[in-house]
Amino acid sequence: MSFKKLNPLLKESLENLEFDAPLPFQKEVLPIIKGGADAYVIGKKGIGKTAALVIHTIHKLKAEAFEDSPRALFIVENQQKIAELKDEFSKYIRNTDLRVYGTSERYDFEKQKVEIYYGQDIIIGTPAFISKLYFQNALHLGQIQLFVIEDADYMGRNNAYNHVLRLTESMDRFQSVITADEINSKIANYQNGYMNNARVLKFKD
Repeated sequence: MSFKKLNPLLKESLENLEFDAPLPFQKEVLPIIKGGADAYVIGKKGIGKTAALVIHTIHKLKAEAFEDSPRALFIVENQQKIAELKDEFSKYIRNTDLRVYGTSERYDFEKQKVEIYYGQDIIIGTPAFISKLYFQNALHLGQIQLFVIEDADYMGRNNAYNHVLRLTESMDRFQSVITADEINSKIANYQNGYMNNARVLKFKD
């Protein structure tokens, strides 16, 4: 797959970043997830997993804002990961009107409720905090098209696994992608839950 088949606004962003062609890993994984398949993307850090997900998300959402409810939800381990992922998105959406919101356990909860209510396309947060937002009616999940757990090796800790299961019960007809360095028993169990015949894509380097 080349970048030629992506949304024009996204292609423009890639050109501005001087990305002429996908990395070997991205060339393999992007066509599969772009086709809508649920997937486990397993590989070491540094091979381009995050960039591939960001590119896929922007393309899937047609590089444009739409109404008020979020359409993509990213689950990450901690506040640092939230900031890093939000920064990564910011590189690719500068010429679009997509709205990316990084939640924070350190920021006023009521203000976050308001900021989300007035419209966000992509939400990033930890399992526990996203659950808190949802169960306090601050986050609508009915329009989620893409649900991602990034760097999911931590999912066996702090009740993260169960938080995710409860969140997925409120979503309908969404694509799910999980990335990790290695596949473990916790994330493998999602195959018996909300993952739909997920592809397991393993990359050594």
